Amino acid sequence: MSLPRHIAVLAAACAMAGCVNPAADFRDTVRSAKDAVFPSLVYIRVVTEDASGGKLEKVQASGSGVIVSESGELLTNHHVVDRASRIRCQLTNGEIYDAETIGKDKDLDVALLKLSAPEGSKFPAAKLSTRRLDIGAVVLAMGAPWGLARSVSMGIISCNDRYLEGAGDYTLWYQTDAAISPGNSGGPLVDTFGEVVGLNARGNTQGAQGFTIPSTTILELLPNLRAHGDAHWAWFGVDWQPLKDFERDTAFDATNGVIVAGTDPQGPARAAGLEPNDRVVAIDGEPVTAVFREHIPALNRALALREWDKPARFDFIRGGRPMSVEVVAKSKGSVEGSEREFRRWGFTAKDINRFDTPDLAFFAPDGGVFVSSVSWDGNADNAGFAVRDIIRKWNGVDVKDVATLQKLYDEAMDRLDTTTQVGVDISRNGRTMHIILNYRTDPDKEE
Repeated sequence: MSLPRHIAVLAAACAMAGCVNPAADFRDTVRSAKDAVFPSLVYIRVVTEDASGGKLEKVQASGSGVIVSESGELLTNHHVVDRASRIRCQLTNGEIYDAETIGKDKDLDVALLKLSAPEGSKFPAAKLSTRRLDIGAVVLAMGAPWGLARSVSMGIISCNDRYLEGAGDYTLWYQTDAAISPGNSGGPLVDTFGEVVGLNARGNTQGAQGFTIPSTTILELLPNLRAHGDAHWAWFGVDWQPLKDFERDTAFDATNGVIVAGTDPQGPARAAGLEPNDRVVAIDGEPVTAVFREHIPALNRALALREWDKPARFDFIRGGRPMSVEVVAKSKGSVEGSEREFRRWGFTAKDINRFDTPDLAFFAPDGGVFVSSVSWDGNADNAGFAVRDIIRKWNGVDVKDVATLQKLYDEAMDRLDTTTQVGVDISRNGRTMHIILNYRTDPDKEE
């Protein structure tokens, strides 16, 4: 009996990609790969905070994950468990466990959790592949799409080195036509050997093309997630430009090295003397070359995984002359500032962070606070506050972080019987403004 056409096409692709046994019935190969990982698949439900309406509210969300150690470690996406106050996991066999976050990183969108289970418990664990897939390799996307029961979709690797603008600082992506729908986030992408080759992170409602973080990248990050609770990135404060940049229509007359596109004003690279248009050819004696932009994430990742406070020698060419400097990396720290609700005032606010809000950090290089959401028809909205306003002074007091603003809020709540009005200096799109906030109205007592 002949195979259906779409199965036959995938079977041929499987044979070319090196399946376990190309001569075997392709359906057996798929079944074997599914059976190897499916018991490790996890459906995740979280209670998290949402501040889009100007106040922090508890909401429920869902996603997927995959167990990667017998002790109950599991991988999922950072965005699945971000701000989670409770994480509940249901295994394929129906067992339910709470989970705690061991480590997470927003840049790569990866989180490592641990099931809260009795000591000595053992769980079915999937294996993370150390191989990089070729275009055309057959893959299975597993997860719990739309919050429904677990499912498996099949496709091929459409591109194995996809660069995504805004999400490509540290990794290239697998692009696949295996359906990755909302809820599949954090689920595994599996090859025909029955190994996890990536973590599904980006899809669309039609499921036409999805994007997956390669397992080879995740394996580099795992030791830091376990040891430090985060990626432990080192930060040099330098942006790179490849030798041939199609998007910017530029090309440099060189066959090796990578171009310094810019340096952060507060960064170690600028302090050490690196300048735009310098062509870095080696770091600590190891040659570096980035011909195309697809080569940049690997360079960024290698630098970011270095030790902090340890000098790195950058050899570079400037104006035809070879030069070198030593750059001492700093800790990158949190990518996203903390957020708090100021309910009576009618807004939420976050710390300005050069990585999460670089445009605002330009106007506040020494740190600061910005309005992250405004409650509709609340006191702040009535006064004219807007999202992304930078709060400079509150009643004449400099505001450098949300902890300072929290203290001012607590003091204001203790003086409600004497005053309910305050003057606030803000910056909006580079312009300084003074706003009078009247917070006489109590949002919790409005009818």
